[in-house]
Amino acid sequence: MQAIVLAGGLGTRLRGAVPDLPKPMAPVAGRPFLAWVLDPLVDAGFERVVLAVGYRHEAIRDHFGTIYRGLPVAYSVEDRPLGTGGAIRLAAEDLPDTPFFVLNGDTFVELDYAAMHAAHVQGAERMSIAVCRVTDTGRYGALDIDGGHVRGFHEKGRGGPGMINAGTYLLSPEVLRHVPPGEAFSFEQQVLVPMVQALRPAAFELRGLFVDIGVPEDYARAQHLFAARSAEP
Repeated sequence: MQAIVLAGGLGTRLRGAVPDLPKPMAPVAGRPFLAWVLDPLVDAGFERVVLAVGYRHEAIRDHFGTIYRGLPVAYSVEDRPLGTGGAIRLAAEDLPDTPFFVLNGDTFVELDYAAMHAAHVQGAERMSIAVCRVTDTGRYGALDIDGGHVRGFHEKGRGGPGMINAGTYLLSPEVLRHVPPGEAFSFEQQVLVPMVQALRPAAFELRGLFVDIGVPEDYARAQHLFAARSAEP
């Protein structure tokens, strides 16, 4: 298993709580949040990770280097903002022609990566999405899921319980082949949403923790959650 981690976020909404660092380097319970994101990849036996970086990428490279807890780390550096889609397209050039995971560097998920990978391969899927059940979908936007596949997306703002996109994908390389390299675009808005009927992404439900530090309230929540984890024997 191999992964791209999107780690180029500016962290604009966290400026009041976080120093001038890339968002994934925001300190959480005494460690960069990105370390919490990478730990499960190490534990799951990933062979390699590519960090898609841009803003203040030197801070990330200086901290993590080329090996993190035995996991080889490579860097895909944007010389200009490429959006999520452009960043994935650029970083994928460093990976072999096999399915690969895409994670957000500001989101932690407790996910059985091996089981998701096995289901993706066995189902001959072009794309799989980790999905999460929440009590209020308003901030994220809800998913329509039928027969184990995502059929559509609802805009943010519609509240109530439901399933959301947890921001972790497993992509077969063909998904990005029609996208020219070097273009800036949003993977979610220019690939995933308009092509959902053609892609028929498989939905893989995560049963554990989902933490997104994108806003100050959730960043504060993450401090408590991971401080408790650090204290566990």
